[in-house]
Amino acid sequence: MGLSNTRIALLGGGLAAGMLVLAFAAEPLYSAFCEVTGFGGTTRMATAPASQILEQTVTVRFDANVADTPLLFRALQGPQTVQLGQHGLAFYEVTNPTDREVRVIATYNVTPHMAGPYFNKLECFCFSERVIGPGESRKLPVVYFVAPEMVEDRVASQLETITLSYTFFDSRTYNGPRTEANAEARAGGAANPATPG
Repeated sequence: MGLSNTRIALLGGGLAAGMLVLAFAAEPLYSAFCEVTGFGGTTRMATAPASQILEQTVTVRFDANVADTPLLFRALQGPQTVQLGQHGLAFYEVTNPTDREVRVIATYNVTPHMAGPYFNKLECFCFSERVIGPGESRKLPVVYFVAPEMVEDRVASQLETITLSYTFFDSRTYNGPRTEANAEARAGGAANPATPG
């Protein structure tokens, strides 16, 4: 007994609709997967500090990039050596050298990628749209730690250096994850918001 043309059309339409839903869900699901697992050098957002601080140290380097925006962006310090589990505090600076406001969003990752599951941020400035005014400069903080659990990873425990890299994108062309609300708008346009991301 064969399928009627109506049933075949309904099955085909259902399959097409399902594929469309999966296509739209792919980016958020992939981003969530990376955030949880640290895959591809995605760092993790911590909700609490590390439970212990170990003697073993790692050096963290800071990298700053811009993609499709005229901003000037740089790290304000050189490498920092921290113990596993110890909080580190780093600052980046972004400057708008133009005579118009620029709307941007920052993304991040760490290299080597195997460090992703162990690099935790307690505070950062990623995935939230920022409006940088004409001629304005801002200091942007990052509070982080490298999880002590890294010593249990046969490969990652051998790392001596981790690089934390941020890139600013024009928010009009950026297609990645975003925070739900613009922290600057919630803060009434505060000059130097520190938004988790």
